[in-house]
Amino acid sequence: MKITRVEIFDMECPKRPQWHPVFVRIHTDEGISGVGEAGLAYDWGHSAAANMINEIVKARVIGFDPFQTELLWSKMFREGFWAQGSNAVFYAAMSAIDTALWDIKGKALGVPVYQLLGGKVNPKLRTYASQLQFDWDPEAKKLIQPEEYAKAAQKALDEGYDAVKVNPMFYDKDGNTLYDLTKLFKADLLELVKARMQAIRDTVGAKVDIFLECHSLLGATSAIQIGKEIAEEFNCAFMEEPVNYVNSALHDKVAAKLTVPLAAGERIYLRHGMRPYFENQTIDILQPDIGLCGGFTEAKKICDYADMYDIQVQAHVCGGPVATAASLHLETAIPNFYIHEHHTYATKEWNRELCIQDYQPQNGYMTVPELPGLGIELNDTIVMKSKAFEVK
Repeated sequence: MKITRVEIFDMECPKRPQWHPVFVRIHTDEGISGVGEAGLAYDWGHSAAANMINEIVKARVIGFDPFQTELLWSKMFREGFWAQGSNAVFYAAMSAIDTALWDIKGKALGVPVYQLLGGKVNPKLRTYASQLQFDWDPEAKKLIQPEEYAKAAQKALDEGYDAVKVNPMFYDKDGNTLYDLTKLFKADLLELVKARMQAIRDTVGAKVDIFLECHSLLGATSAIQIGKEIAEEFNCAFMEEPVNYVNSALHDKVAAKLTVPLAAGERIYLRHGMRPYFENQTIDILQPDIGLCGGFTEAKKICDYADMYDIQVQAHVCGGPVATAASLHLETAIPNFYIHEHHTYATKEWNRELCIQDYQPQNGYMTVPELPGLGIELNDTIVMKSKAFEVK
């Protein structure tokens, strides 16, 4: 089997202009195709990822045997000069290509990808409602008042979730986004954050898990402040991305001062990037993004590596439906699975329409697709409007 043609889609979503999932579809001479997704659907970088996929495909993918995933991964990493360092765009492109090849292998063999990863360990995947600050509703919006957070939490409860995640610090009282929270919190902002968290806890009760999202916006000192005043005070099950990843020593300081479990990993790439956090034991729940950390070829190794340190895994999922399907296959197949992330964007029509299949939780649980490969196909009616490149 040989790869003959590759399509790359840098999506434009008119109903959500800032949303740009990047898909790749790889075709073979046996009529089997596979899909993958780069993990840069939001903020800057999506077009760079699409262009990087295009360059790698031209250089190494056309004519290649898609079953040789380990060999192609090594070639992309060793022969791509800029892969020899922390590079989100390069790794996103590698990840998308690798994921598509695993989809092809599963289809060719007539089995779901999770069977190729070792089989099913977790038949049902407990799922949480992610990012309540954007509401849990068909329309995404900014939540400001504490009572709005309470209503969003209730909507998630009504759908059967027993765990929710929120960044109660993302917006100030006027709805401005707070991107820099590295300084200690002033009393008025801290009280607003507390009021939002109190509203959620009062709504969900003591038996529902709350995960505190920080988006790496905090500094080490303000992370400790928020960890004690919010995460520990409201008995959060974990505190996510308390600080940035540029300096791993920041995690050491925060972990030493807090009792709440720390979650992180969506912006850590390859096993190489994970190593200091594992060895220093400053991450309790690892959140690798299959569309960024190196695809299935690398993600499975990362999860096995994490298991050596008793670190649990929750794949980071904030992308298109291909990313959701990929995460389900990985999480089903690993013994150290913790919980599945269902982002509020995954519930939105402008995201769900991008693929033919639409995998959504039932009563707070997800199950892995049982179709061969990833079990998901692009919706050509939608994606062909945004086709960026085709390589033959």
